[in-house]
Amino acid sequence: MSQLTTMSRSGTFQKTLIGYQAFYPADLPPDPPVGLDGDLALLLSQADRALGAINTITSVLPNPELLVAMFVRKEALLSSQIEGTQSSLVEVLGADEENIPTVDVGEVVNYVKAMRHGLERLQQDDFPMSLRLLREIHGVLMQQVRGGRPTLTPGEFRTGQNWIGGTNIGNARFIPPPVDAMHPALGNLEKYLYVEDDLPVLVQCALIHYQFETIHPFNDGNGRLGRLLITFFLVWRGVLDEPMLYLSAYLKTYQQEYYDRLMQVRNTGHFEAWVRFFLEGIVSVSQQVVSTTKRLQLLDRDHTDRLLDANSGQEGIRLLHYLRQQPVVHVKEISQALEISYNKANGLVAQFETLGILAQTSHGRRNRRFTYRDYIGILAEGTELTSL
Repeated sequence: MSQLTTMSRSGTFQKTLIGYQAFYPADLPPDPPVGLDGDLALLLSQADRALGAINTITSVLPNPELLVAMFVRKEALLSSQIEGTQSSLVEVLGADEENIPTVDVGEVVNYVKAMRHGLERLQQDDFPMSLRLLREIHGVLMQQVRGGRPTLTPGEFRTGQNWIGGTNIGNARFIPPPVDAMHPALGNLEKYLYVEDDLPVLVQCALIHYQFETIHPFNDGNGRLGRLLITFFLVWRGVLDEPMLYLSAYLKTYQQEYYDRLMQVRNTGHFEAWVRFFLEGIVSVSQQVVSTTKRLQLLDRDHTDRLLDANSGQEGIRLLHYLRQQPVVHVKEISQALEISYNKANGLVAQFETLGILAQTSHGRRNRRFTYRDYIGILAEGTELTSL
């Protein structure tokens, strides 16, 4: 038997026989319902318009898949940095499955793979949004990186008690529900994914993210998977046409408030404060996405003009297009991608250096690495490790 100690609209804290207090979440949706009056209604309207602006700008891009791929990597990096990963966007952009320089970069690469895997699954009519999908995505997310520590039971829900914060369960900041309460809570969460009630999709998304993080159903990776869930849900419900919303930029900037707002719901049942924080993040990051996209378009036009003025030829334009999908390159890669000789590729790189488009970031003359400096500079804003 456990002893009821604290009750709120969001659930109860119960003292277990072992002596610690675990949280037993109430089912979604909250009762009484989330209030969307006054400034919260106005904020919701702003968030809807902000996401609409992303969808609009995506629809007019000539090659939206290139920018989507960059934004997915940025979201992967930011979300992983929230969990303490120490890597840069240049390292991530220069990595592939055969060339992963560090364990931290490998974890970010896994995040990108998990995002792509989940989105591909959701496009299949016979594979719905479900707990099964979340387990599958978790298995991809938590694949062991060469040199890293093994992950406990990737793709499987935990079978024991976990906790958040602190060095042990005795001084933990928060203790999620025990396993016997976790499974019913997950069942309710899965059902709620399909509920179309009076709550707007963005509010439902905020509640789903909160509930997943509160249940904390895996041994590891809950934070990253919970943030992936935001993107999956918004794309699946048709609110976001492409996964261009790197919400982790906001959650990283206000990381302590992010955790505090989630904890506030558990302690007081104040869902409205969490929803407000979540919607503010949607508005803020959506505006960043639109601004970043416009700046990258201006950069592309400027660099195209430079190449035309320098009589760079068709190969120069092709290289510029290639750099938009692979902004960290070696001469050999350029030669292979453009199907030109090594010497021709080397000459193009030299010209791009003179025009200020490419910059060498490696030392020495062997196996030189170059970066599309200005392009990465725009994308990398907010990912600097010093801002953690």
